[in-house]
Amino acid sequence: MLHAMGGLANAQVNCWPLILIGGSTERPQEQLGAFQETLQVEAARLFTKFSARPPTLQRIPAYVAKAVRFSSYGRPGATYLDFPGDLLNETIQETQIEFPPKLPPPPQCLAPEAEINRALELLRTAERPLVVVGKGAAYGRAEKHIQDFIRSSDLPFLPSAMGKGLVPDEHPNCVSPARSLVLQKADVVVLLGARLNWMLHFGQPPRFNPNVKIIQVDIEPEEFHNSIPTEVNLSGDINSITGQLFKAVSDSRWSFPRNKKWWEEIQKKVESNKKTVAAMSNDSSLPLNYYAALSCIRKNIPENSIIVNEGANTMDIGRNVLLNNHPRCRLDAGTYGTMGLGLGFSTAAALYCQDEGQGRRVVCVQGDSAFGFGGMEIETLFRYKLPVTTVIINNNGIYGGVDSTEWNNLRSEKEHLGILTPTSCLTPQVRYEKIAEVCGGKGYYCENLEQLKAALEESNKETEKPTIINVMISTNAERKKQEFSWSSGIKN
Repeated sequence: MLHAMGGLANAQVNCWPLILIGGSTERPQEQLGAFQETLQVEAARLFTKFSARPPTLQRIPAYVAKAVRFSSYGRPGATYLDFPGDLLNETIQETQIEFPPKLPPPPQCLAPEAEINRALELLRTAERPLVVVGKGAAYGRAEKHIQDFIRSSDLPFLPSAMGKGLVPDEHPNCVSPARSLVLQKADVVVLLGARLNWMLHFGQPPRFNPNVKIIQVDIEPEEFHNSIPTEVNLSGDINSITGQLFKAVSDSRWSFPRNKKWWEEIQKKVESNKKTVAAMSNDSSLPLNYYAALSCIRKNIPENSIIVNEGANTMDIGRNVLLNNHPRCRLDAGTYGTMGLGLGFSTAAALYCQDEGQGRRVVCVQGDSAFGFGGMEIETLFRYKLPVTTVIINNNGIYGGVDSTEWNNLRSEKEHLGILTPTSCLTPQVRYEKIAEVCGGKGYYCENLEQLKAALEESNKETEKPTIINVMISTNAERKKQEFSWSSGIKN
């Protein structure tokens, strides 16, 4: 169970429903130093909404029902049920067990109409409005109402990493290429299932306008006023409330004018950044850069693929280059910035696609360091015949390593290798694709775009086995110049 604590914490902080079931020491052996004896229920409480041990067999169904309810009602999260060995070995007549009725769906709470009207009035008077679409909206399946709201209001919107695709990334109102500008200058921000945590720089200067007014839609009222004051609090079910917002905008016949200076400023920045990214994407010189490799991936995978993206620059750049035009089609490191989850997420997503039966593909794009955390899960994909395309963006290190010549020069002295070897460097040109061959599949080693395109085309044809595509890029490859560092935000 201890090895599952990281997964519990990750689910809890990302507000994902999860039920973990763990076995534990037989109760008569507790406090005697039993095999793997740990205070599991107590340990899990730090990262769960509900953690408990059923006292009897008769009570197990009630505890399961409670775990399901706690994980899915209100803000979703993690729960833990603990089953000691002696309880698992007991027997009972089925007639002695009372099974609770099936749990109904979570209640769908609406916001007060007066608050909806306040939100609309604030948007009417805004000079520089912005809508931020978060992963809470993705979980709440609010895409139709959000698409209607954006279409009717004609407001610019910015998706979070896992909010991508609720409104297509290629929608004309998507302002992701101008992210820093719109966050810094917006005077009214509508948060749809997004939180003002580190990922949105706490809503504070210098990343946000010091006078910004926040309209926030969230299922948990405690989230309001968390970092800065919330001007309009819309607490409840996000699908229902975005429906209310759409109706209010539609009934009023208001939309944000396209001739406003705000739209002109945004479009200028969008075009400028797109031009910069296009230049790097079209640069096929060797060794490759991130943008060229990721652009080639985007062009050569199915448009409705579920993209799992993990790494440092591989993930950060991937957010903008690997487009999503469908909801719930992107998974990444999330609120904790957790590394090592790429192939685990890919396994779950591929099983979902298998059950869905529509032939959708899962494409896992990872940095070489990220792949190292859980690379042997490739065997799991082979075991269950899951045709995941795993692309490793390999720059010999964390953010960047060194080439073979520099690597050998660094380690040629007679000092201890633990001192001579840079901590961010990995062994140059590791042939990760060979792991696929060990498991009975195909791996591809690519140094140029033609090889990468051919490898992706071959991988797309595979229906029962995963593939690994190992793409070498420059050890000096970087993101385009950023106005702020990724962690900039609140001042000490």
